[in-house]
Amino acid sequence: MASADHRRSQLLRGVLDLCLLAVVAEEPAYGYEMTKRLRSRGLSIVGEGSIYPLLGRLEREGLVETHRAASNGGPPRKYYRASSAGQRALEIGVSEWRGARDAIDVVLGVVEAEVPQ
Repeated sequence: MASADHRRSQLLRGVLDLCLLAVVAEEPAYGYEMTKRLRSRGLSIVGEGSIYPLLGRLEREGLVETHRAASNGGPPRKYYRASSAGQRALEIGVSEWRGARDAIDVVLGVVEAEVPQ
């Protein structure tokens, strides 16, 4: 059986783009800032290396828009924000996630009731 971290990573892989859209829908952010926000909300296994390919895909699909802004002493940072299409995709994705989560909760609720603690 897969380790808990591996299982968590696999589950997250399917919805990380949705999590990124949620983070940038609140307020524009650059990559490292996004990982800090995700970690502060319990997604500690998310690293910068895993989000940049997704951000590139979200940008190509028109779900995020970008702009560059000066940083303190370094090169300009690339900030991401949800486009109007990204906002719609987020709303749809959240609805789909909640439906899947609710169905899974029903299935696992049966198992939980049967497993002695």
